Amino acid sequence: MAAGERIETMLSLRCVMPSLTMVAAVSAAHLGAILFPAALRRLYIVRDDDRAGDSAMNGLIGRTRVAGIEAIVLSPRCGDFNEDLRNFDIDALRAALRIQLASEDVGRFLSTGV
Repeated sequence: MAAGERIETMLSLRCVMPSLTMVAAVSAAHLGAILFPAALRRLYIVRDDDRAGDSAMNGLIGRTRVAGIEAIVLSPRCGDFNEDLRNFDIDALRAALRIQLASEDVGRFLSTGV
């Protein structure tokens, strides 16, 4: 599962990872308070590159540790992944995510763009 702040960020990721379950929390405060599904074993934290995004990320990392969930942070090159998609292109977004995902999730969730 991937969780991020805003809908445009998560829809940008949906362009390259259409089969990954995603949630847009609407704000950093809401992101830090999301409830974890009982079967969740790995959470991709989609951070925005700002103070509020860092705070939500840190809170989620702490909560995932307590819950026994692996947390992997996905970080944009710009302020958020929607900005990355607009400033670069979909192939650049795909390449940036490829190196941040767990290796076993690359083929499972990342579209090939073909």
